[in-house]
Amino acid sequence: MSGVLALSAWSAEAAPGSNPPPPAPGLSFANVFQAFLGLALVLALLFGAAFLIRRLNGGRPFGSGPLKVVGGIAIGNRERIVLLEVEETWLVVGVGPGQIRTLHTLPKGQLPPPPASPLPPAFQQWLDHFSRKHERP
Repeated sequence: MSGVLALSAWSAEAAPGSNPPPPAPGLSFANVFQAFLGLALVLALLFGAAFLIRRLNGGRPFGSGPLKVVGGIAIGNRERIVLLEVEETWLVVGVGPGQIRTLHTLPKGQLPPPPASPLPPAFQQWLDHFSRKHERP
């Protein structure tokens, strides 16, 4: 039985007038060009979507509405105190897991400039200080 199958497979391969299978596609200019066009189309769709989002938002960046975060500080692992500006009022708000509470209301004021922090000492100075500190007498 296997001899008959092998003979029929051999005769199909050697049959005159049968077309050989086409060669496997390689890296041709058409393939590279098609990939480039696909990439250009995806990038054009991405930039078009970004443009439409900006136009629908009115050209305003996010966070430019009537509410502005002036500052904040963490007072625990999940708790913060945040200073918000709403029109001409500042709100001191406590934010915790699952709750937000108004702590105080202030008229809008000016923030003091942040203090200039001293530059950290150079690494060599720090290493010398650390080495002298741990020397044995």
